[in-house]
Amino acid sequence: MEVSLGELVKKIFDGSKKAEKIVSKYACRTPVEYSEMLSKLTDREVYLKLENLQKTGSFKIRGALYKISRVRDRVNGVVTASAGNHAQGVAFASSVFKIPCVVVMPENATITKVESTRNYGAEVILHGRIYDDAERRALEISEERGYMLIHPFDDPDIISGQGTIALEMAEQIEDADAVIVPVGGGGLISGISAVMKSVNPDVEIIGVEPENAPKFAESIKAGEILSVETRPTIADGLVTKKPGKLTFRIVRELVDRIVTVSEDEIAKAIHFLLEKEKILAEGAGAVGVAALLGNRVDVNGKKVAIVVSGGNIDLTAIYRLIIRALANSGRLAVIQGYVPDSPGNLSDVTGIIARYRGNIIDVSHHREDLKAPAWHTALQIVFEVESSEVVTKILEELKAKGYHFERV
Repeated sequence: MEVSLGELVKKIFDGSKKAEKIVSKYACRTPVEYSEMLSKLTDREVYLKLENLQKTGSFKIRGALYKISRVRDRVNGVVTASAGNHAQGVAFASSVFKIPCVVVMPENATITKVESTRNYGAEVILHGRIYDDAERRALEISEERGYMLIHPFDDPDIISGQGTIALEMAEQIEDADAVIVPVGGGGLISGISAVMKSVNPDVEIIGVEPENAPKFAESIKAGEILSVETRPTIADGLVTKKPGKLTFRIVRELVDRIVTVSEDEIAKAIHFLLEKEKILAEGAGAVGVAALLGNRVDVNGKKVAIVVSGGNIDLTAIYRLIIRALANSGRLAVIQGYVPDSPGNLSDVTGIIARYRGNIIDVSHHREDLKAPAWHTALQIVFEVESSEVVTKILEELKAKGYHFERV
């Protein structure tokens, strides 16, 4: 018989209080930082709960520790499926309690997360494109080896473990009006909403998921669990086709709003956190900031807490995201045009860019360009500038000197 929502919320709240004792022993009480820059930009009082500083680089360790602490004496081993952060959490918890662990990860999981999971002692198997594919293989391994399947989000113990974040925030931030939480399968926001609403029923809980994986947004709109088509996203840790049965029930009743953010908004948020706050967040960890910067949430005049849920981002991804964010902000420009193929013209063009403090990154000649006028060469220049307005001034001066360039 299904328990009432009130009974379920109480179970999760009580479980979080118990989980806190386990989590505090093996994991970190992560800091909350007031963001002066975000507060000024958005005219709100903004605080960041930095789960990217947690052991294993993510909040997932909390639920894993509590779950495995409860089953360790009655299982031969555990198996789970994860895009990366839950994998590391289960692997770490299994090493703490000394039980065998198998983790099935999608084939496109980042190298960083795969290696980190192996380093915690887990056996890693790569299978399928997304979490749902990996989950099916994990179920097979559970039956083949007799291992307990540890679900990454649709489990009361996992949800209770994640709820310990809210217990900490309730002590660290006095009278928060709104909490913005990343949404993947829903375990994190279920735990936080159950605990926060128990402490303060008036607090607003806002979930954020990528536009490329809008399973909760679509399911809540339809009033039932839907399986959505997903597309690749920077926030890979939030990709699953559908909500869990348990998490959907909790989110539908306790979460006030679910909003979605675009890939450019997520990239901008990662870049903002790195440049302005000196905080390294992965895509999934940055979606809350993306929602605020992108005006996807209306929390004017409120005291807002944003959960930065993880920081496990691949180094090569950081480079690509920074380039993308710089281009979107107008601080990285690519111009192309044709110049006479004779001495002094390249120096003249680059001299104009230099006068505006442009930092040239790359210059490409294309003498084979068939569209080039006779005795001319195609030229493409990539450079950094202070703003998009500066690029306009550079193009105007180049035109005045007889060089016709356009921005790509």
